[in-house]
Amino acid sequence: MQGYRKIEIIVGIFVFVGIVAIAGLAIKLGQIGGLSSSGYELTAVFEDVGGIRVGGDVMMAGVSIGRVADVSLDDDSEAHLLLEINEGIKISTDAIATVRTKGIIGERYIRITQGADEESLNDGDEIEETESAINIEDLVSKYIFSPDNKE
Repeated sequence: MQGYRKIEIIVGIFVFVGIVAIAGLAIKLGQIGGLSSSGYELTAVFEDVGGIRVGGDVMMAGVSIGRVADVSLDDDSEAHLLLEINEGIKISTDAIATVRTKGIIGERYIRITQGADEESLNDGDEIEETESAINIEDLVSKYIFSPDNKE
């Protein structure tokens, strides 16, 4: 009877350590916010974010510099994004935030293009210059149904 008890304790410890390891990986790889995130938050207002989701990438020069923390709609039907920017990344006050797509039909992300201003945005500031998503369906329908394109 004593041997079974010892095995149960060892198995229990092994399972507990495994669960803690899996939770740690999920937090690290899944970018679940709040526990180890450091940096600052910026906001950006867009007319159309074209499917940007919470957790989406914020990139500069092709490098991930943060993530989308929140997406909401205001009373004027504009999309407000809360961006969590990694510590040590400086974004100029005249930077431009653009909605882009990874690949042809990939997921959407926010691309930040630095401006020439040497002043940097601080926690809670807003990126003033934004460019909304390009909607392929709108472009195709304008081309197909345009009066100049009758054959």
